[in-house]
Amino acid sequence: MAIVVDIDALIQSRGLTVGALADAVGITPANLAVLKNGRAKAVRFTTLDALCRVLECQPGDILRRVPDSPD
Repeated sequence: MAIVVDIDALIQSRGLTVGALADAVGITPANLAVLKNGRAKAVRFTTLDALCRVLECQPGDILRRVPDSPD
C-alpha cells in the first residue's frame, strides 16, 4: 500500500508557489517538498488542517491510497 500526496495540482490551480504555501501553512519549504515528493513518513493533523485551510480543500483532495499491485 502506498499513500500518494496530490498537492502539486492544488498548488498550481490556486496560483501559489511552494514557498508561499509553506509560509501560509507555517512549515519550511524543505518540509513541504518532503511531503509533496512522497518522502514523508508522517504528517501532523495540524499541518494537514493548515494545508486544507490554505488550499480550500478536504484531506482526501491531498492524500489518496494506492493499493499494491498483486505479485
